[in-house]
Amino acid sequence: MSETKAEELKEKLFLKRKNGRLCADENVLKQCEIYCEDYKAFLDSAKTEREAVKTAIALAESRGFKEFEIGKKYKPGDRVYINNRGKSAAFAVIGKQPVEKGINITAAHIDSPRLDLKPNPLYEELELALFKTHYYGGIKKYQWTALPLALHGVFALKDGSVKEVCIGEEDNEPKFVINDLLPHLAQEQNKRTLNDGIKGEELNVLVGSHPFKDDKGSELVKLNVLELFNKKYGITESDFLSAELEMVPALKACDIGIDRSMIGAYGQDDRVCAYPALTAVLDVENPEKTAIAILADKEEVGSMGNTGLESDFLRYVIHDLARMQGGDGTVAIRNSKCLSADVNAGMDPTFQSVNEKRNAAMLNYGVVLTKYTGARGKSGTSDASAEFVAEIRSMLDNAGIIWQTGELGSVDIGGGGTVAQFIANMGADVVDLGVPVLSMHAPFETTAKLDVYMCHRAMYEFMK
Repeated sequence: MSETKAEELKEKLFLKRKNGRLCADENVLKQCEIYCEDYKAFLDSAKTEREAVKTAIALAESRGFKEFEIGKKYKPGDRVYINNRGKSAAFAVIGKQPVEKGINITAAHIDSPRLDLKPNPLYEELELALFKTHYYGGIKKYQWTALPLALHGVFALKDGSVKEVCIGEEDNEPKFVINDLLPHLAQEQNKRTLNDGIKGEELNVLVGSHPFKDDKGSELVKLNVLELFNKKYGITESDFLSAELEMVPALKACDIGIDRSMIGAYGQDDRVCAYPALTAVLDVENPEKTAIAILADKEEVGSMGNTGLESDFLRYVIHDLARMQGGDGTVAIRNSKCLSADVNAGMDPTFQSVNEKRNAAMLNYGVVLTKYTGARGKSGTSDASAEFVAEIRSMLDNAGIIWQTGELGSVDIGGGGTVAQFIANMGADVVDLGVPVLSMHAPFETTAKLDVYMCHRAMYEFMK
């Protein structure tokens, strides 16, 4: 039967949204599976910003990247990285055109919501040893109870040495936990709001219960715990004062669903975009313009500090690269373009009311192009120009990349920010592009494999 005039016009004029798994051919789906196996391995090795930098640099060095040397001349195709205090890093492939003509930048963050230990964390109560914590980033505090936790981070000692800490990731290692009240005794707790069901000062991590073998004195459980730390790391209690220790879920990345179409893991916001940004720049060989992937710290707390993107770290990197060629770094920034690689909220079937469906991201519909973020009246967003959005649309379509658009929730409900605003403030064109996530900021987040792979393809197409 022939189509009616209305059907013909709909086919020509209407915006089409379709599940990417119905559009992708078998070869694409196969490549998606291969790519996501490596992504899961990255997630397990990079649960903190320090570990993410360390893992990323190791991958980069295996692909021919060398640490950038100020004053050295680099030629097109050379591959360099800049390590910023072990907590953020930039990876660059020198382009055929002068840096002053502009750089193609992908910017993602590698910090995730977690529980930081307080400077003086260890105490004993009722002959149990516990750690006091201070949560980092936006979390639902109740989600962090009755969950196996691992301790990651470093002790920085007065002699200048640094002791790396990782306890709880191996199957044969002990885990840690924050306990919750049993339902039988939770009548008063149940009267609290969901936000206050667990309060910040109740996020106390159980560390030990075995007392030091001496029936004299107090705090013998704490003493035994400290002795174990002393034997393993050579530290005393005062060394916690110059430590950066984080409690993260002791969970491995895994496939989700009987069809294995999704990934569940801690820290996918924003390592689900950081990893594609990294792998894309590793795959780039001889780009027209210099390509940079920057993996930044501190986004979850406002991007402040010298390892966050509100610092001048990226600016200095671009200036150093331009100066290496005798160019002007400020001109280079003005000519640069950036994909702010950050996640968007995937629409959850159980909680649909917080979204406006026509403008919400969905799992398996591809990488998400987000013109603006912010809250309510677009507060805290850079709002990409129509011209730059059109340019990225064209790039995605021409490369056959499955993509969608999305907002972060309904207008009066939603809100959130990315690093886009800080790079836009420098004078570059910026738009957000990333992966939709379910249970964002929870200890265990869910993404779709197809969307992760499409994010990689988009980043590569942009930087090549």
